[in-house]
Amino acid sequence: MTDPIGTALETGLETVLVVDFGAQYAQLIARRVREAHVYSEIVPHSVTAAEITARAASGRPVRGIVFSGGPASVHVDGAPSIDPAVYDLGIPIFGICYGAQLLARDLGGEVARTGRGEYGRTELTVAEDSGSAEGSASADSGSLLFTAAQPRTQPVWMSHFDTITVPPIGAVVVASTPDTPAAAFEDRAAGRYGVQFHPEVVHTPHGQEVLEHFLYDACGLSPSWTMSSIIETQVELIRAQVGSARAICGLSGGVDSAVAAALVHRAIGPQLTCVFVDTGLMRQGEGEQVVETFQRHQGIELIHVRAGERFFERLAGITEPEAKRKAIGELFIRVFEDSSGGIEDAEFLVQGTLYPDVIESGTKDAAKIKSHHNVGGLPDDMQFKLVEPLRALFKDEVRKVGTELGLPDEIVWRQPFPGPGLGVRIIGEVTPDKVAMLQHADAIVREEVKAAGLEREIWQAFAVLPDIRSVGVMGDERTYGHPIIIRAVTSEDAMTADWARLPYDLLERMSSRIINEVAGINRVAYDITSKPPGTIEWE
Repeated sequence: MTDPIGTALETGLETVLVVDFGAQYAQLIARRVREAHVYSEIVPHSVTAAEITARAASGRPVRGIVFSGGPASVHVDGAPSIDPAVYDLGIPIFGICYGAQLLARDLGGEVARTGRGEYGRTELTVAEDSGSAEGSASADSGSLLFTAAQPRTQPVWMSHFDTITVPPIGAVVVASTPDTPAAAFEDRAAGRYGVQFHPEVVHTPHGQEVLEHFLYDACGLSPSWTMSSIIETQVELIRAQVGSARAICGLSGGVDSAVAAALVHRAIGPQLTCVFVDTGLMRQGEGEQVVETFQRHQGIELIHVRAGERFFERLAGITEPEAKRKAIGELFIRVFEDSSGGIEDAEFLVQGTLYPDVIESGTKDAAKIKSHHNVGGLPDDMQFKLVEPLRALFKDEVRKVGTELGLPDEIVWRQPFPGPGLGVRIIGEVTPDKVAMLQHADAIVREEVKAAGLEREIWQAFAVLPDIRSVGVMGDERTYGHPIIIRAVTSEDAMTADWARLPYDLLERMSSRIINEVAGINRVAYDITSKPPGTIEWE
């Protein structure tokens, strides 16, 4: 198994593996483990016992394993399974939903097709003798996962059809529901635990406690994975990797490249030069903000390239979305190459690659440079060695690191923004007038969301300018102007998203301001499509 993180982490880091059985919640489980300040990684269910054991030799021993849920039934042919030798490693295992059913099936229990599934909120009853008197999971008797401090009856989130009726041999049932007699089981001697419900979701109020009891008490882990420790470790690793050489970073204005640049600058100082290609397709005021933050406040050497005219010339007459993306990406490469010509002695390229990027790429090529949605799709023939100090982190962790490094909230909490910028939020041909119109409308949307105190509750809120016009009436006169579409979604990882239920008065303020303040706009619509079936962006 290829190590997806490479040299992004120090040796001696104790790890919990989240084995992915096709669950939509695999990333969420890994994040919940990290919220307990324990480092986690996601691996496919094809992982072998030998590969897990080999991690100890690389200095990152596995101290716990979590089996995720999954959409399959353990009874069907070809259902996801695990190398049986994993059970003999002596590493504590915690099964969730399908993962718990797999433990039961493989280890002498029973998983029945009762014809009655459980979906959504369900009342869980903890066995009377499960919680230890001390309210601590470290007692010799009683349950490890549930303690006396927790309520005997508590809500949990279920999503299963098959049901565990008999726990694995040696395990005892510690909780049940009306339709699942073995909703939670434990074999403390063997270090095997399972729950039929989903402790990782917010709909299970005590789920994080259950997970932490497994991590701290079953695995013996300590909460040492902190933002401060991450920064200290990365500074040491970056210095060891770069040495006295020079590095270059392509700043996009987004969170990831900004935090990566700040972290590398802390490690090597003036050896880092950033190149900020201002495409003219950024949100209102962002170009100036990037320069202000990095050149003046962070003291980083910054090459600011104002290339708006070149991008508008290249986009003239192009309306097809993929053609626009390709044109923007290719030109970004050329501008970046031209601008970095004065520092041709740079040996290293800093990238803001995150852990979800690694997961979604299949971890097959840890050195592959990402496409233009990150830093311009730099080609493989650019002879740089990569520095990717964030590739072990999720987005929320990157934000925390940025705050710890002293970056302003305007940078750290900036909403995700597509690499091609407003070029893919303008449907049809991109022109300077359309960009100015959209920048103004988009600024109003973001200002009002911030004023309403919803900025950190919404994943993205922005404006789209479609390639249509509609009839309106303004000042007793007929108008024929553009509409603006407001898009606002909530999400945790952008893989799925739900349309944000913004208050009506907020929508009214946005609409009124946009129509009154942005010339050429006479109508505002609100997009109430979730992902799936739609996408977050329009193009």
